[in-house]
Amino acid sequence: MLRCCRAAAAIAAGCAPGSPRGCRGLAMAKSKFEYVRDFEADDTVLPNCWIVVRLDGRNFHRFSEQHEFKKPNDDRALQLMTKCAQTVMQELEDIAIAYGQSDEYSFVFKKKSRWFKRRASKFMTHVVSQFSSSYVFYWKDYFKDQQLLYPPGFDGRIVLYPSNQNLKDYLSWRQADCHINNLYNTVFWMLVQRSGLTPVQAQERLRGTLAGDKNEILFSEFNINYNNEPLMYRKGTVLIWQKVNEVITKKIKLPKEEEEKEVEVTRTKTKVVPLHCDIIGDQFWEEYPEILAEDS
Repeated sequence: MLRCCRAAAAIAAGCAPGSPRGCRGLAMAKSKFEYVRDFEADDTVLPNCWIVVRLDGRNFHRFSEQHEFKKPNDDRALQLMTKCAQTVMQELEDIAIAYGQSDEYSFVFKKKSRWFKRRASKFMTHVVSQFSSSYVFYWKDYFKDQQLLYPPGFDGRIVLYPSNQNLKDYLSWRQADCHINNLYNTVFWMLVQRSGLTPVQAQERLRGTLAGDKNEILFSEFNINYNNEPLMYRKGTVLIWQKVNEVITKKIKLPKEEEEKEVEVTRTKTKVVPLHCDIIGDQFWEEYPEILAEDS
Protein backbone atom coordinates (compact mmCIF):
# COMPACT_ATOMS: atom_id res chain seq x y z
CA MET A 1 0.00 0.00 0.00
CA LEU A 2 2.82 2.37 0.91
CA ARG A 3 4.59 1.67 -2.39
CA CYS A 4 1.40 2.49 -4.33
CA CYS A 5 1.08 5.82 -2.54
CA ARG A 6 4.68 6.71 -3.27
CA ALA A 7 4.30 5.76 -6.92
CA ALA A 8 1.18 7.90 -7.26
CA ALA A 9 2.95 10.83 -5.62
CA ALA A 10 5.92 10.41 -7.95
CA ILE A 11 3.67 10.46 -11.04
CA ALA A 12 1.88 13.56 -9.75
CA ALA A 13 5.26 15.22 -9.35
CA GLY A 14 6.08 14.54 -13.00
CA CYS A 15 8.55 11.73 -12.29
CA ALA A 16 8.73 8.48 -14.16
CA PRO A 17 8.03 5.37 -12.09
CA GLY A 18 11.28 3.80 -10.97
CA SER A 19 13.26 7.06 -11.08
CA PRO A 20 16.21 7.12 -8.66
CA ARG A 21 15.13 8.01 -5.16
CA GLY A 22 11.67 8.98 -6.45
CA CYS A 23 12.84 12.28 -8.01
CA ARG A 24 14.00 15.47 -6.28
CA GLY A 25 10.69 17.21 -7.10
CA LEU A 26 8.87 14.77 -4.86
CA ALA A 27 11.21 15.51 -1.96
CA MET A 28 10.28 19.19 -2.30
CA ALA A 29 6.54 18.30 -2.31
CA LYS A 30 6.17 19.99 -5.69
CA SER A 31 4.01 18.94 -8.59
CA LYS A 32 3.11 20.18 -12.03
CA PHE A 33 -0.33 21.03 -10.67
CA GLU A 34 0.90 23.46 -8.04
CA TYR A 35 0.46 26.43 -10.37
CA VAL A 36 -3.23 26.51 -9.35
CA ARG A 37 -2.17 28.21 -6.11
CA ASP A 38 -1.54 31.34 -8.17
CA PHE A 39 -5.30 31.75 -8.45
CA GLU A 40 -5.65 32.34 -4.70
CA ALA A 41 -6.48 35.96 -3.92
CA ASP A 42 -4.37 37.84 -1.41
CA ASP A 43 -6.73 38.68 1.46
CA THR A 44 -4.17 39.99 3.96
CA VAL A 45 -5.76 42.77 6.01
CA LEU A 46 -4.10 46.12 6.64
CA PRO A 47 -1.56 46.33 9.47
CA ASN A 48 -2.10 48.33 12.66
CA CYS A 49 -5.88 48.03 12.51
CA TRP A 50 -8.31 46.44 14.90
CA ILE A 51 -9.77 43.36 13.22
CA VAL A 52 -13.43 42.83 14.08
CA VAL A 53 -15.12 39.56 13.16
CA ARG A 54 -18.88 39.77 13.64
CA LEU A 55 -21.05 36.69 13.31
CA ASP A 56 -24.83 36.57 13.14
CA GLY A 57 -27.31 33.75 13.34
CA ARG A 58 -28.73 32.74 9.97
CA ASN A 59 -32.53 32.47 9.90
CA PHE A 60 -32.52 32.59 13.69
CA HIS A 61 -36.10 33.88 13.84
CA ARG A 62 -37.26 30.53 12.48
CA PHE A 63 -34.66 28.63 14.53
CA SER A 64 -35.85 30.25 17.79
CA GLU A 65 -39.49 29.51 17.03
CA GLN A 66 -38.89 25.86 16.18
CA HIS A 67 -36.80 25.41 19.33
CA GLU A 68 -39.35 27.22 21.49
CA PHE A 69 -37.19 30.07 22.75
CA LYS A 70 -38.86 32.14 25.45
CA LYS A 71 -39.88 35.66 24.39
CA PRO A 72 -38.67 38.36 24.55
CA ASN A 73 -35.45 36.91 26.02
CA ASP A 74 -34.38 33.34 26.65
CA ASP A 75 -31.65 33.09 29.28
CA ARG A 76 -30.63 29.66 28.02
CA ALA A 77 -30.02 30.94 24.48
CA LEU A 78 -28.12 34.02 25.65
CA GLN A 79 -25.93 32.02 28.01
CA LEU A 80 -25.23 29.43 25.32
CA MET A 81 -24.11 32.21 22.95
CA THR A 82 -21.78 33.53 25.63
CA LYS A 83 -20.36 30.05 26.31
CA CYS A 84 -19.59 29.66 22.61
CA ALA A 85 -17.95 33.09 22.50
CA GLN A 86 -15.80 32.22 25.54
CA THR A 87 -14.69 29.05 23.76
CA VAL A 88 -13.68 31.09 20.70
CA MET A 89 -11.63 33.49 22.84
CA GLN A 90 -9.90 30.66 24.67
CA GLU A 91 -8.94 29.06 21.36
CA LEU A 92 -7.87 32.32 19.70
CA GLU A 93 -6.04 34.24 22.41
CA ASP A 94 -5.34 37.28 20.24
CA ILE A 95 -8.91 38.43 20.81
CA ALA A 96 -8.81 41.47 23.10
CA ILE A 97 -12.54 41.85 23.74
CA ALA A 98 -15.85 40.48 22.50
CA TYR A 99 -19.39 41.83 22.64
CA GLY A 100 -22.63 39.94 22.13
CA GLN A 101 -26.37 40.43 22.07
CA SER A 102 -29.26 38.33 20.81
CA ASP A 103 -27.88 36.05 18.04
CA GLU A 104 -24.73 38.01 17.24
CA TYR A 105 -21.22 38.31 18.64
CA SER A 106 -18.33 40.61 17.70
CA PHE A 107 -14.73 39.51 18.29
CA VAL A 108 -11.99 42.14 18.33
CA PHE A 109 -8.48 40.98 17.45
CA LYS A 110 -5.52 43.05 18.59
CA LYS A 111 -4.14 45.70 16.25
CA LYS A 112 -0.74 44.01 16.14
CA SER A 113 -2.05 40.47 15.81
CA ARG A 114 -0.08 38.27 13.40
CA TRP A 115 -2.44 35.33 13.62
CA PHE A 116 -2.87 33.49 10.31
CA LYS A 117 -0.53 36.09 8.74
CA ARG A 118 -3.52 38.48 9.04
CA ARG A 119 -5.48 36.64 6.35
CA ALA A 120 -9.10 37.74 6.51
CA SER A 121 -10.51 34.39 5.42
CA LYS A 122 -8.60 32.59 8.17
CA PHE A 123 -9.84 34.93 10.88
CA MET A 124 -13.45 34.63 9.78
CA THR A 125 -13.56 30.89 9.14
CA HIS A 126 -11.82 30.02 12.41
CA VAL A 127 -14.19 32.19 14.45
CA VAL A 128 -17.39 31.07 12.73
CA SER A 129 -16.51 27.37 12.64
CA GLN A 130 -15.38 27.29 16.28
CA PHE A 131 -18.50 29.16 17.37
CA SER A 132 -20.89 26.99 15.34
CA SER A 133 -19.43 23.69 16.50
CA SER A 134 -19.47 24.91 20.11
CA TYR A 135 -23.15 25.84 19.78
CA VAL A 136 -24.02 22.27 18.85
CA PHE A 137 -21.61 20.75 21.38
CA TYR A 138 -22.86 22.76 24.40
CA TRP A 139 -26.53 22.84 23.42
CA LYS A 140 -27.51 20.05 25.82
CA ASP A 141 -25.91 21.89 28.75
CA TYR A 142 -28.37 24.77 28.40
CA PHE A 143 -31.42 23.23 26.68
CA LYS A 144 -31.71 20.06 28.71
CA ASP A 145 -35.33 19.34 27.79
CA GLN A 146 -35.23 20.66 24.23
CA GLN A 147 -33.74 18.50 21.51
CA LEU A 148 -31.65 20.21 18.86
CA LEU A 149 -33.74 19.65 15.74
CA TYR A 150 -31.11 20.75 13.24
CA PRO A 151 -27.73 22.50 13.36
CA PRO A 152 -27.83 26.31 13.40
CA GLY A 153 -26.09 28.46 10.81
CA PHE A 154 -23.95 31.55 11.36
CA ASP A 155 -22.50 33.97 8.85
CA GLY A 156 -19.55 36.25 9.41
CA ARG A 157 -17.96 39.44 8.19
CA ILE A 158 -14.73 41.33 8.83
CA VAL A 159 -14.34 45.07 9.34
CA LEU A 160 -11.11 46.96 10.10
CA TYR A 161 -10.98 49.96 12.43
CA PRO A 162 -7.77 52.02 12.36
CA SER A 163 -8.19 54.01 15.58
CA ASN A 164 -9.20 53.27 19.15
CA GLN A 165 -12.07 55.74 18.85
CA ASN A 166 -13.35 53.96 15.74
CA LEU A 167 -13.40 50.68 17.67
CA LYS A 168 -15.11 52.21 20.71
CA ASP A 169 -17.73 53.76 18.45
CA TYR A 170 -18.34 50.40 16.77
CA LEU A 171 -18.91 48.67 20.11
CA SER A 172 -21.09 51.58 21.26
CA TRP A 173 -23.16 51.16 18.10
CA ARG A 174 -23.74 47.49 18.83
CA GLN A 175 -24.72 48.20 22.44
CA ALA A 176 -27.08 50.99 21.37
CA ASP A 177 -28.60 48.52 18.92
CA CYS A 178 -29.07 46.05 21.78
CA HIS A 179 -30.99 48.64 23.81
CA ILE A 180 -33.21 49.71 20.90
CA ASN A 181 -34.08 46.15 19.91
CA ASN A 182 -34.63 44.90 23.45
CA LEU A 183 -36.89 47.81 24.40
CA TYR A 184 -39.02 47.23 21.31
CA ASN A 185 -39.17 43.45 21.83
CA THR A 186 -40.04 43.80 25.51
CA VAL A 187 -43.03 46.02 24.76
CA PHE A 188 -44.04 44.00 21.70
CA TRP A 189 -44.20 40.69 23.55
CA MET A 190 -46.00 42.21 26.54
CA LEU A 191 -48.71 43.43 24.15
CA VAL A 192 -48.93 39.97 22.57
CA GLN A 193 -48.63 37.81 25.67
CA ARG A 194 -50.51 39.88 28.25
CA SER A 195 -52.80 42.15 26.25
CA GLY A 196 -53.80 39.51 23.74
CA LEU A 197 -52.88 41.51 20.65
CA THR A 198 -51.86 39.71 17.50
CA PRO A 199 -48.32 40.33 16.25
CA VAL A 200 -49.70 42.57 13.49
CA GLN A 201 -51.77 44.57 15.98
CA ALA A 202 -48.75 44.95 18.29
CA GLN A 203 -46.65 46.23 15.39
CA GLU A 204 -49.32 48.79 14.53
CA ARG A 205 -49.57 49.88 18.15
CA LEU A 206 -45.81 50.54 18.28
CA ARG A 207 -45.50 52.14 14.87
CA GLY A 208 -43.94 55.61 15.19
CA THR A 209 -43.44 55.39 18.97
CA LEU A 210 -40.28 56.75 20.60
CA ALA A 211 -38.32 55.27 23.49
CA GLY A 212 -40.28 57.37 25.99
CA ASP A 213 -43.57 56.11 24.57
CA LYS A 214 -42.47 52.48 24.91
CA ASN A 215 -41.32 53.04 28.48
CA GLU A 216 -44.68 54.62 29.28
CA ILE A 217 -46.60 51.64 27.84
CA LEU A 218 -44.53 49.22 29.90
CA PHE A 219 -45.01 51.17 33.11
CA SER A 220 -48.65 52.27 32.80
CA GLU A 221 -50.06 49.06 31.29
CA PHE A 222 -47.82 46.35 32.70
CA ASN A 223 -46.24 47.96 35.79
CA ILE A 224 -42.76 47.29 34.37
CA ASN A 225 -39.91 49.73 34.92
CA TYR A 226 -37.62 49.02 31.98
CA ASN A 227 -34.58 50.21 33.95
CA ASN A 228 -35.13 47.28 36.31
CA GLU A 229 -34.90 44.70 33.54
CA PRO A 230 -31.75 42.49 33.75
CA LEU A 231 -28.59 44.16 32.48
CA MET A 232 -27.87 41.18 30.25
CA TYR A 233 -31.00 42.06 28.26
CA ARG A 234 -30.46 45.81 28.18
CA LYS A 235 -26.67 46.00 27.82
CA GLY A 236 -25.69 42.71 26.21
CA THR A 237 -22.56 40.81 27.25
CA VAL A 238 -18.95 41.99 27.22
CA LEU A 239 -16.18 39.40 27.37
CA ILE A 240 -12.74 40.41 28.62
CA TRP A 241 -9.63 38.70 29.94
CA GLN A 242 -9.22 38.89 33.71
CA LYS A 243 -6.95 37.32 36.29
CA VAL A 244 -9.00 35.36 38.80
CA ASN A 245 -8.08 33.26 41.80
CA GLU A 246 -9.12 29.63 41.70
CA VAL A 247 -9.10 27.32 44.70
CA ILE A 248 -8.33 23.72 43.79
CA THR A 249 -7.86 20.59 45.87
CA LYS A 250 -4.49 18.91 45.44
CA LYS A 251 -3.02 15.75 46.91
CA ILE A 252 0.45 16.19 48.35
CA LYS A 253 2.75 14.10 50.49
CA LEU A 254 4.02 15.96 53.52
CA PRO A 255 7.47 15.26 55.01
CA LYS A 256 7.57 12.44 57.54
CA GLU A 257 4.07 11.30 56.61
CA GLU A 258 3.29 8.11 54.72
CA GLU A 259 -0.11 8.98 53.23
CA GLU A 260 -1.01 11.80 50.90
CA LYS A 261 -3.23 14.60 52.21
CA GLU A 262 -5.65 16.79 50.36
CA VAL A 263 -4.92 20.50 50.65
CA GLU A 264 -6.51 23.55 49.06
CA VAL A 265 -4.26 25.55 46.76
CA THR A 266 -5.04 29.01 45.36
CA ARG A 267 -3.87 29.68 41.82
CA THR A 268 -4.13 32.80 39.70
CA LYS A 269 -5.44 32.13 36.20
CA THR A 270 -6.35 34.36 33.28
CA LYS A 271 -9.89 33.61 32.17
CA VAL A 272 -12.56 35.00 29.87
CA VAL A 273 -15.02 36.81 32.12
CA PRO A 274 -18.52 37.99 31.10
CA LEU A 275 -19.66 41.47 32.14
CA HIS A 276 -23.04 43.17 31.73
CA CYS A 277 -22.21 46.84 31.81
CA ASP A 278 -22.20 50.07 29.85
CA ILE A 279 -19.39 50.41 27.29
CA ILE A 280 -20.62 53.59 25.62
CA GLY A 281 -19.32 55.93 28.32
CA ASP A 282 -15.70 56.43 29.40
CA GLN A 283 -15.89 54.57 32.72
CA PHE A 284 -15.49 51.08 31.25
CA TRP A 285 -12.42 52.03 29.21
CA GLU A 286 -10.84 53.85 32.15
CA GLU A 287 -11.39 50.76 34.32
CA TYR A 288 -9.87 48.39 31.74
CA PRO A 289 -7.18 50.38 29.90
CA GLU A 290 -5.26 47.21 29.02
CA ILE A 291 -7.83 46.35 26.34
CA LEU A 292 -6.71 49.21 24.10
CA ALA A 293 -3.04 49.18 25.16
CA GLU A 294 -0.69 48.98 22.18
CA ASP A 295 1.48 46.31 23.81
CA SER A 296 -1.40 44.20 25.12
